[in-house]
Amino acid sequence: MDLGLTGKRCVVLGASRGIGRAIAQGLAAEGASIGICGRDTESLGQAAEELRKLGVMVHAEPCDVADAGSLAAFLDGARAALGGVDVLVHNASALAVGPDLSSWEASLRVDLMAAVHACERVIPWMAETGGGSVLLVSSVSGLEASPSSDFAYTTVKAALIAYAKKLAIAQAERGIRVNAIAPGSVEFPGGFWANVKSHDPALYGRVVGEIPTGRMGTPEEIADVAVFLCSPRAGWVTGECVAVDGGQHKAMR
Repeated sequence: MDLGLTGKRCVVLGASRGIGRAIAQGLAAEGASIGICGRDTESLGQAAEELRKLGVMVHAEPCDVADAGSLAAFLDGARAALGGVDVLVHNASALAVGPDLSSWEASLRVDLMAAVHACERVIPWMAETGGGSVLLVSSVSGLEASPSSDFAYTTVKAALIAYAKKLAIAQAERGIRVNAIAPGSVEFPGGFWANVKSHDPALYGRVVGEIPTGRMGTPEEIADVAVFLCSPRAGWVTGECVAVDGGQHKAMR
């Protein structure tokens, strides 16, 4: 299926590894030009090189999305390098899963307000060119409450879903679609669950046991859904949150 992404200008926040990196690769494989950012310059550079091997234009720049000035500078640079922005994906997360106030502050700055700042800056550009697509990466934690202590993470991920729905209605007349995805537990080298598997195998096993499909997901499985939602082939899909979790949130307890 041709997703109609050839030549589209796509920006992915938090794309140096994991889900964001896979989404950027999926968009590039469809022929889209890509702008990516991340805080780790080494992994960001590696991600950029992988994307360039796919023969597309790539703009990569280190950025702390929690800093509104740094985020604005990256977005402005991506727009200039790519010639515009047709697709915005907010994937960055502080992964602050503690119950303390610092987790609240980090989650609000990175997970939620970075999305707000990015949308406020990019959506007017999309409107000028006739429309676009925004995708916010949330989590199944934002769909159902679990007994864990990740109050801030859960609350902010739920807020992202609500923001996507509200923004979708507000921007529909301008030809701008806004959706969210809610990934379940995803494992990749160096990621959160890979570390848990090494240091707390009992917790890892318990979580896997609660996923109806009996395994954790891969970044590529999340990216496949994300890329479709970003594409013109999903042209009548807006204001939705799609869970990509092997049924995990249905079985949360």
